[in-house]
Amino acid sequence: MLDVASDLCGVHAQVMSSAELTLWARVEGLEPDAVEHALWEERALVKTWAMRGTLHLLPATELSMWITAMGTRIERQFLNKARQRYFGFTHEEAVRLIDAIGKALDGRELTRAELAEAVGDERLLESWGAMLKPAAAAGELVFARGEGQKVRFTRPAWTPSDPAAALEEVARRYLRSGGPVTREDLARWWGASPAEGGRMLRSLEGELAEVAVAGAPMWMLAEDAVEAAALDPPGGVRLLPGFDQYVIAATRHAEALMPGPLKARVHRPQGWISPVLLIDGQLAGVWRHERKGKRLLVDVEPFAPVPAAARRDAEEEAERPSRPSSAARSS
Repeated sequence: MLDVASDLCGVHAQVMSSAELTLWARVEGLEPDAVEHALWEERALVKTWAMRGTLHLLPATELSMWITAMGTRIERQFLNKARQRYFGFTHEEAVRLIDAIGKALDGRELTRAELAEAVGDERLLESWGAMLKPAAAAGELVFARGEGQKVRFTRPAWTPSDPAAALEEVARRYLRSGGPVTREDLARWWGASPAEGGRMLRSLEGELAEVAVAGAPMWMLAEDAVEAAALDPPGGVRLLPGFDQYVIAATRHAEALMPGPLKARVHRPQGWISPVLLIDGQLAGVWRHERKGKRLLVDVEPFAPVPAAARRDAEEEAERPSRPSSAARSS
């Protein structure tokens, strides 16, 4: 599970059930409470705001690298003039508040209300997390075990490293996970400008290979390009949850992975990414699930008729999250 979280550059965790299903789709025999245990008992996973200011689960052993790299984005992404005007703070106020958040959380686990009281700033109660996200990027805050419906935070232990080397490693990991990519793909994923994405690619210049995807130039790690050229076409049927990295990384590839008119069924408004039916690497439909008592009902909706064998595989796949006491159905 930790290896998969590392390979994916963290697991998207805006919705915790989707994060668990992202790992379930890739780790055979994953126990139902494995993610919770890794987060709050073993502390082997860390939940925090990361790329693009979105929630991710990151391996604890890699947290220092991610925080060091994210620290290079604080000024441009979180403390720029536009955000100062929108959220009503000055640069000096933000810097003081980030420092106060870290001191308040040092050795403690506080709810949002307790943290706001400790630092004397009610803006921390705002749902947008305008000050919580830069504090996370600065390494002053991560999630702790919640208290009922209330989230709690604590201060992580981490060791700063060379920012340039950390950014290189971030770019390398993204290319390994999501390549082939353009500079725009890298920039969009990291939450940076295309120019910054280009600089991150150039930092790996000696490790890259230019490839063509449907005639468009894109980039991969050279060692991965050699391996990819020898691969057979993808096969199999999988159900991927909402916000799955396979779909998030698609970007420019999306037209090759699914019929264009149906893209809106997957990439929905406000950045919502639907759960998808994956057949031979193609986004072939969407699915949803609903728990009714001890039963888990799974509805799979293909975009077009699918072969009988693929339908049977989809039904078997739908049974996996249902467990013996549940039921699954497809339509």
